[in-house]
Amino acid sequence: MIDIHTHLGRVRREDTWLTEELMVRQLDKLGIEQAVILPLCGAPEGLFFSYTNEQALEAYRKFPDRFIPFCNLDPRHGGNRADTDFSWILKEYKEKGCRGVGELTGGLYFDDPRTLNLLSQCGRAGLPVVFHLASAFEGQYGLVDDIHLPRMEKVLQALPDTVFFGHGHTFWAEIAAELDEAHRGYNKPTGPIAKPGRVPELLAKYPNLYGDLSAGSAYNALTRDPGFGPKFLEKFQDKLLFGTDLLREHQDCPIVGYLNSLHASAHITEAAFLKITRWNAARVLQL
Repeated sequence: MIDIHTHLGRVRREDTWLTEELMVRQLDKLGIEQAVILPLCGAPEGLFFSYTNEQALEAYRKFPDRFIPFCNLDPRHGGNRADTDFSWILKEYKEKGCRGVGELTGGLYFDDPRTLNLLSQCGRAGLPVVFHLASAFEGQYGLVDDIHLPRMEKVLQALPDTVFFGHGHTFWAEIAAELDEAHRGYNKPTGPIAKPGRVPELLAKYPNLYGDLSAGSAYNALTRDPGFGPKFLEKFQDKLLFGTDLLREHQDCPIVGYLNSLHASAHITEAAFLKITRWNAARVLQL
């Protein structure tokens, strides 16, 4: 398995520092061969603690066969302008081994000119982007979109050369058409899915959008309707990427058992399982 979404360091007040050695131990327990390390760059809407690009690269140098480093930037870096030149720093980090950018958590609209500026340069650099999607500016972190994701679609259309990994409650709530404002954020929607929503529609429509299956948000989307989840995985087997959002020692990661169980019971095909858990990541990240 290749995990496309993990964090080293410390995230919450009650956490202890998750070291490279502890992460490797966790990966071994879960049967994960390699993991993408996503730095947390200290966006003011985000968390108290930061884990830098340089620390991610150091972890990669210590465990080059286990870690895949990403770099992280905020669209407001470099003067909070819509014409900031990010090309030089993206080139520098790519040359050092970074395979993508993220997790973007800054509180800006998805189609803010500053966001578009950074995202377009990521595309030109050949670096895919992991974004956390939010439904509001207050009480959440991440790029903000309206219900049914019109801003995200605008960006997908405008930047066909930028590859996106969709993540977060607001993104995965849109797996179903039945959705209201009250269930777009941390109050996750539950129950059967009568009609597929915007996420399936956009995954089918835009080659540059992938689904990041990490965290409770994706797990909830896949398991809220036991009949829908396996069909969704099978249909979009070329557009989904396994991830855990592993960020603390002894963390429960139910997505691992869920996918292994579907595979063992033949509820998804061998090809779908291998694409989702390994081959898609290897292809997109050019491993």
